[in-house]
Amino acid sequence: MLGVAVIAARLAGAAGAAGLAAACLAGCSSGPGSNAGMTCGTTRTGAGVPVQIKIAKGNVACDTAMSVETKYASMVRNGQVPGNGGGAPVTVNGWTCQGYLTPEILRTGDASQCHTSGAEILAVLPSPSSSPSA
Repeated sequence: MLGVAVIAARLAGAAGAAGLAAACLAGCSSGPGSNAGMTCGTTRTGAGVPVQIKIAKGNVACDTAMSVETKYASMVRNGQVPGNGGGAPVTVNGWTCQGYLTPEILRTGDASQCHTSGAEILAVLPSPSSSPSA
């Protein structure tokens, strides 16, 4: 998935300096005790592209989400994930992590996801900031 890293890097570069916010999104909860929708912080993909780490499903401590995604990115960067550019699923501390294909990244902004049977975390490209036109 070398294409994913290249596209993500180009998207991040084209977006310029994007505003990053750590906020809990209302209405995204998937059940009692869930913190789905919460943004935990920012890190970088294996290609060095900034991403926001979000809880998509379940109840996950932000420290755990950040640790899993950071380790996954490190594994991709160091060539420890099989597949073209690290595209195959890999286990990280009991989570299954995998990068998305370029069309999915372009459609959703989701660069990768890690999941267990009851929880899911996403690495999401930040939205481009609006800039006034000249």
